[in-house]
Order: sequence, then structure tokens, then C-alpha cells
Amino acid sequence: MTQKKPLALVTGATSGIGKAITFALAGAGHEVIALGRSAATLEKMQSTAGVRPLAVDLTDREALSSALDGEEIDVLVNNAGIIPPVVGFADMAQPDIDATLEVNLSAAIAVTRLVLPGMMARKRGHLFFTGSTAGQAPFPNMAVYGASKAAISSFAAALRCDLCGSNVRVTEIVAGRVETALYRDVLSDQARKGMYQAFDAVQPEDVAQMLLSVLQMPQHVDVTRFDILPTAQFTGGGGFAKKED
Repeated sequence: MTQKKPLALVTGATSGIGKAITFALAGAGHEVIALGRSAATLEKMQSTAGVRPLAVDLTDREALSSALDGEEIDVLVNNAGIIPPVVGFADMAQPDIDATLEVNLSAAIAVTRLVLPGMMARKRGHLFFTGSTAGQAPFPNMAVYGASKAAISSFAAALRCDLCGSNVRVTEIVAGRVETALYRDVLSDQARKGMYQAFDAVQPEDVAQMLLSVLQMPQHVDVTRFDILPTAQFTGGGGFAKKED
């Protein structure tokens, strides 16, 4: 009898960290539901063994609930996130504020609420939340983004208290500067290039590898949070040392 593969769900799976995690989990023997909004990108990802694309807008609660109905998720990676325009809070548009809180916080809570009861009933599961150093220390012009990530951090920590003894593990991923396309819509090409030219950034594959390491820990071990930063990034306010020639 063929053993059933563990089932993982990764949100924000079409680029950056989410895409790297999707491929890493599939390579490690999981069946992975890759959830995203870009049907074209998801279709290309389908050629990878073990990846099952799911084009759903996380803000559509009814469609999300319908799509996940009956799925027995063993690993949930709440990775979907957006960065609003990098401006002072007083200059932010209300729709940008609302979208940031909706995608970065509310959607993650909603997906967790759909998946968690099944994990608890089966007495197994692992919940991952992609946080940020911006949720741990202040950064200029990122007040709302930082607030959304600080809230995720608080939610993950408190959720683990609720689940203590249930065999469902909770891990927050606190990522520093990772080289992804996340800033593509809010910074110019030149500005994004300048972010990475002075130091070696963490790559999405690095985060994915760390997640696999955490996932493979013995069941009696719960890595509640891991920080993954470039070696040149200060752990506090996000400053960077200059790259040596």
C-alpha cells in the first residue's frame, strides 16, 4: 500500500520565499498546494512533481473556504504578504493601509482558522508564519507594514499557548533583507538594485532550507521562532555593514 504524502499549503507561492518553500517541500516528499493569484505562474509551477496549483484570492473568504474544504493539511505556511508604498504614515492612502492589514494579517488568521481544526483533530500539524524584522524593530516609512508583522508575531506566540499539548507546532519566520521581488511595485529598479549591491542578501532558498530543518525536528521539539538575516545586517534596527572587496 502506497503511503500518503504529507500535504502542505503555501500561500503567496508564486514568487520569492513562497515559491522557494513550495519547491523545497515538494522536493522533500510533500504534496504541496501552491496558493496564489497568478494563474499563469501557477500553471508553470504545476510541471514540478508534487505541486498542485490553486489560484485563489486570499481576501475572498468564501472562495478560500470552498477551495480548502476537505483538504487535510499537515503543514501550513502563511507566507502571502505585500509591502505598501514606502512613505510616511501621514502620506499613506487608506486603501493601501487596508490592503496591507488584510493580506498580511487578516488573511493569515483566516487561513489558519480553516486549517487548524483538522490539525487538532488529527493531533498533528505545523503552522508557519512569515514575519519580518520590521515587526521586531522600527523602520522609517514602514509603520503599517511593521504593525502588520508585529501583529503576526504576537498572534503566532499566543496561538502556540492555545495549542500547547495538542501536538500542533507553531513557528514564526523572522526574515531580514531577503532578495525577492516584494519591493518591485513600491521601489524603482535603481532603488531596489541599491538595496542589494552593498551586501549579500539572504536568498529565498536559504529561508526554505531553514524551514525544512525546523519541520524535520523531532515531534517533541517546537522551534517557536527563527531569525534569518544577512550576515551583514544588524539585528536591531536593520542597519548594514559595507561589503568588503
